[in-house]
Formats: sequence, structure tokens, C-alpha cells
Amino acid sequence: MPAHAGWEPSLRVPDPAIKILDPSFRKYWVSSATVERIATGFRWAEGPVWMGDWRCLLFSDVTGDAIIRWDEITGRIAAYRKPANFSNGNTRDRSGRLVTCEHLTRRVTRTEIDGSITVVADKFEGKSFNSPNDVVSRSDGSIWFTDPAFGPNPSERMARPELPHTVYRVAPDGRVSAMTTDIVGPNGLCFSPDESKLYVVEARTTPRKMRVFDVVENGTKLANSRVLFEAADGGTIDGMRCDADGNLWCGWGQGTDELDGVRVLTPDGKAIAHISLPERCANLCFGGINHDRLFMTSTHSIYSLMTNARGATPW
Repeated sequence: MPAHAGWEPSLRVPDPAIKILDPSFRKYWVSSATVERIATGFRWAEGPVWMGDWRCLLFSDVTGDAIIRWDEITGRIAAYRKPANFSNGNTRDRSGRLVTCEHLTRRVTRTEIDGSITVVADKFEGKSFNSPNDVVSRSDGSIWFTDPAFGPNPSERMARPELPHTVYRVAPDGRVSAMTTDIVGPNGLCFSPDESKLYVVEARTTPRKMRVFDVVENGTKLANSRVLFEAADGGTIDGMRCDADGNLWCGWGQGTDELDGVRVLTPDGKAIAHISLPERCANLCFGGINHDRLFMTSTHSIYSLMTNARGATPW
């Protein structure tokens, strides 16, 4: 439903919700911009993806079992797909087609231009995936996704795990490879702008960690796993995206005013800003005409903020 009473954007400019932790963030800060809530009333908002040719945002309402469309021009909200197999992460492949992680069917799918659904991957070595969580595409045509062993979880239709926690790569010819099983609870993931590094959130450690790998052998292998960042403040790192300069914009929260929102990290893991929200942010993406508008899926609502950053990819 459209945003309604109960939350209002800041009446002060600059918006105090945007906390600059290091002067290097100022180049990405639009001092006149305030956080906006553009829609609310969802059960668990996740997996935003910008559809620039449609001028809209698609995102999952996971426990609401729907993919929702928000129209940038009209501000209208409508169901794009319902039921949606309890979808979670979404991205676009390099042909612009929607790629979706589905919990109920334990698979990753692609929505073709004509609206038909193609299964990208649903098994590894004869076993069903656990509950594909988040997904990204690479310029070589491969699809990468996380498959944590989080289930069973009836509200999000996560099944009892059959496979270990894994990050998978689906090659352009459809072959599925396990890239790493060493991450406990792989969650959000994204590539650096030059695709030489893969960042993965490790969600079943205390504190939560973000790991980074080198992408080697023409994009077919991972090497040199190391911890980039630990959420020592107790924050929950979730989904993330890189901007064109390689900074990581990370969904953040743990149900407190100090933690809920978005944390911005440099490529070497230094926190340079925090965007406070009244709800935990699960995931985010850049969109808008210039790919400089940050969209944040945050529990029951969708928030946005104009920035001077540009998304590393147009979705």
C-alpha cells in the first residue's frame, strides 16, 4: 500500500538520519535530500531490483508470497506476481531478465521476456537446494547465489536443509558449481565494480562478518577468503550493493534505533556513514534515471534516498 501516516520524512535539512562517520562520505551525500518512505504495509520486504526500462522497482514480500511493483512515475503499488513461491533475492541477468530466488520451490528462476518462467537451477548433485537467498549476475553470463541452511522456517517456507551452506555459480551453459562451503550462513552477496572480488555476508557467526574473495580463473573460481568487516556493534548485516567507486552499501539492523538502517563501508571495510531507518533494512539497490537513488527494503516498508553515488550495475 502507499506510504501513510505514522512516519514522516525529516522536517530538518540536512536530514539527521544520515550520519556521516568519515569525511570521505561527503562526496556521496546530497545535503538537501531526506529519507522518504515510498510504500509500506508488507510482511517482510526483501530483494529489490531496479527495472530501468520499466521505470519501476520490483521487490519481494517474502512472507506475503508476492513480488511487488512500485512505479516511479505514478507511485502506484501493485502485485507483479502472486503467489511468488515465497521469493527472496532478485536481480537481472545481462539480458535484462528478472532472476529470482524462490524458497518454496528451492530453486532459482528466470522470467523470460514473454513472462514465462525458466528454471535456472534447482538441484546440486541430485539434491534440492535449501532455500536460495540472494542472487547476482556477472558479465560473463553466470549467475551466483547463496544457499544457506536456515530452515526449516514455515513462515518463509524454508525447507529442512539437504546440502551444506554454499555459494553457487551457474555457468552460461547451466552447469552448477559449488564455489565455497566454508561460510556459515551465506546471505547477501555482490561483486566489486570490476568483478575481481566477491563479497559475501556470513550470517551465522557472532559477530556477523562480511567476507571477501578474489575471483580467479576467468571468473570460475574463488580464492583468498578473508574477513573484510565484523559487525562488532551487534548489527545484523544482510543484503548489499556496490557503488561505482566500490563502496559497499549494506542493509543493517538489530531492532534498535542505533542499528536499523544502512551502513556504508569503503572497499577496505571502513565505515563511513550510517542511514538510520525506523525498521531493519534487509536489502537495497540503486535505481532511478541516473542510478543514484537508493532503494531500501526494510521489514514492512520501502524507503528511498537521493545520493551522489552511482550503482556499480544499473539494477
